[in-house]
Amino acid sequence: MFVFLSNLFEHHLGALRLFDYVTFRALVACLFSLLFSILVGERVIAWLTKLKVGQSVRDDGPQTHLVKTGTPTMGGVLIIISVVITDLIFADLFNPYIWLLLFVLVGTGTIGFIDDYRKIVYKNSKGLSGKKKMIFQALIAFIAGLVLLYLVHLPKTTEFVIPFFKGVAYPFGTLGFLVLTYLVICGSSNAVNLTDGLDGLVSFPVITVSIGLGIFAYVASNKIFASHLLLPHVPGSQELVVFSGSLIGSCLGFLWFNAYPARVFMGDVGSLAIGAALGTMAIIVRQEIAYAILAGLFVMEAVSVIMQVGYFKMRRKRIFLMAPIHHHFELKGWKENQVVVRFWVISIVLLLLSLSTIKLR
Repeated sequence: MFVFLSNLFEHHLGALRLFDYVTFRALVACLFSLLFSILVGERVIAWLTKLKVGQSVRDDGPQTHLVKTGTPTMGGVLIIISVVITDLIFADLFNPYIWLLLFVLVGTGTIGFIDDYRKIVYKNSKGLSGKKKMIFQALIAFIAGLVLLYLVHLPKTTEFVIPFFKGVAYPFGTLGFLVLTYLVICGSSNAVNLTDGLDGLVSFPVITVSIGLGIFAYVASNKIFASHLLLPHVPGSQELVVFSGSLIGSCLGFLWFNAYPARVFMGDVGSLAIGAALGTMAIIVRQEIAYAILAGLFVMEAVSVIMQVGYFKMRRKRIFLMAPIHHHFELKGWKENQVVVRFWVISIVLLLLSLSTIKLR
């Protein structure tokens, strides 16, 4: 909205020219979404409490989690609303990437909402069946891939960029790109969902990942920077910086209420949506491998579940005391806050490692 107003009235009000700068809009978007989340958060928690949408805790989990039973969940609604409103105000609404990200965010958030609703109403901790969830996620990822291929004409969509090496890219083709889009978006969505198991555990890593993707997007949008650093040039990707800013602010605001002891949980409505949006950003800037490093904490959580399930089916034994892996460390004797803060430290290290791939080419 402000981009439109700036173009329309900047000759009459010079201060509006500030909104021509994507970095300024990203900072303002971050602050706005943060304040919005904090100010509206109390009402959202009260609304969720009134609806009696309390969290159901697994019986086989750490016993310390039993006190969390009944804590309002579905708090991810606050993040989604904050991001959508912020982007509608501060992002360039003529940029197709913004609308694609909002579509993916709201679409997967709706899947998560249905999943949470089934858990709460039917008192079933499993929620929506895994098969149905994957079908709907795949549909959203497939639509996103088609939009990037045929409507946005994303540069180098048929190439799989390999970091660390100068000018190395693997030709994928249309079908390969659609498969890659599915794997990244759905994999990211479910990985973030699996990580969301402790108070404040997901919010901070999402912030570090958003910072990294925002930097990649800003570099990719500038032809000179992209050429110098041997990155794919993606015109228009600068608006992803505004989206990143809105997501960072929203997660900081949510963390205000989700920090230990949490007053509200994100729920699938938030974790599935955020993970899918982050995966979509990685696809847009053509940095799928760098994203795997950047989001390595989420990858670790997902891999721990895959290893646990696969090994148990083959050997009827467990690798970890409990999966996802953050529960393993809890059962090993780590306090919940210790697990969370140490995982936050890991997310910062991964941010630095992923950014190093920009120069290691």
